[in-house]
Amino acid sequence: MKQFNLFNEIIIVNKQELLTAINTSKEYGVTIEGEIKYAPFNAKEILIYQAKHILQPINALMPSKAPSLAEIFGTNYQIVDDGERVLIKAFSNWQELIKVNIPRASYDDTTGDGVDKFANSDLEDIGWQATEFNINYRTLVDILEKECEGTLLCIEQEEPYQFSGLGFLNDDKQAKEVLFAYCQNEIKKIMSEDPLYAKEKLSSDEKEAAEFFQCL
Repeated sequence: MKQFNLFNEIIIVNKQELLTAINTSKEYGVTIEGEIKYAPFNAKEILIYQAKHILQPINALMPSKAPSLAEIFGTNYQIVDDGERVLIKAFSNWQELIKVNIPRASYDDTTGDGVDKFANSDLEDIGWQATEFNINYRTLVDILEKECEGTLLCIEQEEPYQFSGLGFLNDDKQAKEVLFAYCQNEIKKIMSEDPLYAKEKLSSDEKEAAEFFQCL
């Protein structure tokens, strides 16, 4: 997986497309690639901004000045109007972006408690069953981030980077195959090397997990 560190990244947006979105009064978002998308957003969309701009009614007696892009985005964004482009830094709005993106994230690694579930039901079944052999979610997430394609949306200011954040997997089927194979190999190894996990000593839950991973 690739890391998208909001602290370092500048998102570049086409100014005319952005102004069009603002003036439609529709809910829209800006992706990490700088693309403008309209609601409903697809299942893999990662947004650095989401809003619906309400145009103020025209008052001939008290004509109002159109708000600047900086005013529209608010103080948690750094905005540079660069001719045909708009440059955006979004790291100060990190907490709000967690709320915006969690509904589409594959897993949430933004808290001190770490990852405790996967959004995809097949991945969650693997994670749940693997715990019977002391294979935790942190281990599984490390495997996903090393071997699968996707994006980790994060904010890190100092090295060494920890890159805790929201994980977005591109292909849940691929992720399932990777995690299943990893757990199957690990559990077979544990059962062959650790006498406490010998076949005849497995608890009912451990036996169920071993059967789930086709290790019996």
